[in-house]
Parts: sequence; structure tokens; C-alpha cells
Amino acid sequence: MNFIILDLEATCWQGNTMDRNQEIIELAAFRVNGYREWVDDFQSFIKPVQHPRLSTYCTDLTSITQDQVNKAKTFAYVFPRFEDWFHALDGPQLICTWGDKDMDLIRDECIRADVDASFLPGWINLKRQYAGIQQLPKEVGLLKALEYNDIDFEGSPHRAVDDAYNTAKLFLQYLDRWQY
Repeated sequence: MNFIILDLEATCWQGNTMDRNQEIIELAAFRVNGYREWVDDFQSFIKPVQHPRLSTYCTDLTSITQDQVNKAKTFAYVFPRFEDWFHALDGPQLICTWGDKDMDLIRDECIRADVDASFLPGWINLKRQYAGIQQLPKEVGLLKALEYNDIDFEGSPHRAVDDAYNTAKLFLQYLDRWQY
């Protein structure tokens, strides 16, 4: 079994008082297997369409620049490339995310961009399961979970490629405890 540890970043605004739809601006995933081996990875910036200008809040939070998304392709182009990467290896695969929001955003983007997402298998919410494994009273963020396990965060928080990488490190530590 291969596990796809997926994370994304999306457009955001402080307070989002205008109730704008978020658009994915970075998609990253690491493929690991049941032998605790790192197999390969995928990363791409994505150009937002509805709100092409990143807010200062978004740039400050993610460190993703306007120039990076301006040079990127749209979701309608990138997501089929992710599908190609996903299918590059045979055998069962399971997507794992830190929370449900990433998969909700992917579904929303697929609808808006008229992109087929039927290839996506089910997924597991590692954040919810981690709280159960650790018998925590509530779910915790990735940084806190890493801290509880003495795992140093590598990279920049709120960058999909770094969040996915660090989630994969935690995932592998608990490989035999996840329910799927």
C-alpha cells in the first residue's frame, strides 16, 4: 500500500469579511509506502483565477509570492498532472491529510474548474485520528503534534510542500496505528 500525504495552500484574507471562495495556490504530496520508504513527491504552484491577486496576509502567512503564482498554471492544468503522478505506480493508494479542509477545497476547485476528480480514492483525516491515538481532548495543529513527538519542523509552516513533508514524518512514526 502507498500513502499519499497531501497538503495544499489556498488564497486567504485576514478575517475574509467578504466571504470569498478560496482557491488552491500550492498542491504538494509525498508518496510513502508500508515499509516506511519515501517513494516520490509532487509539488506545484497554482494560479488563482477568481482572485488572482494574493492578499498581503496570504503572502505573509504562506511565503508564496505573487510572482510564483503568476508564473504557475491554473488548477485545470495542474490537477490532471497530479492525477498522472498519482497513477504512476500501480497498487492501492490512500490519501492522508491533516484535517478535512484540503479535500473539501480540492472538491470545490474541481467543480469550479470542471475537472474530473473521480480517480481520488477515499482519504483519512490524520488530525482526527492523531487526537484519538494520543487520547487528546481535542484535535491539535500539525506544529503541536510534531512538538508532542519531538519532531523538528523542517521548512516553512504554511507551505504545502513543507507541511506535507512534516506530516509524512509524523505519519511514518505512527504507521501501524492509523485506521484505514
